[in-house]
Amino acid sequence: MCPVTVQVTAPEQLPVPLPAQLHYDMADPYAVCLSLGAPAAKPVNWVFARDLLAEGLCRPAGMGNVLVFPGHRCRPHFMRILLRSTAGAALVEISGSEVATFLRQTFLLVPSGSESLHVDLDRTVAELTRRGD
Repeated sequence: MCPVTVQVTAPEQLPVPLPAQLHYDMADPYAVCLSLGAPAAKPVNWVFARDLLAEGLCRPAGMGNVLVFPGHRCRPHFMRILLRSTAGAALVEISGSEVATFLRQTFLLVPSGSESLHVDLDRTVAELTRRGD
């Protein structure tokens, strides 16, 4: 877990600082979670590919609900994550160095290319079949 402060901007709104956390769980080795909001409150969680976050440090990446962009000339030390849903969209600015440190730690736990060795297929099948009940 990596606590951070992000700047969140909704359409036609001023940026608002917000506590957030980046999470990584070896049980879901392909994904990271960005939790927006104070842990004491009910945070909003966005789960997306770890590789997407890593690629977004260097170049624009993603499609659909999550797009990631590296720093730009106005704020070179901050990367941007565009989160979209049917309820709307928000732009999250987060420190690129904090994201890079977080990702380095995740890749030490589960190196790129070895994720499949950490997937518990029996548990995943059980969860999928339980959802259908």
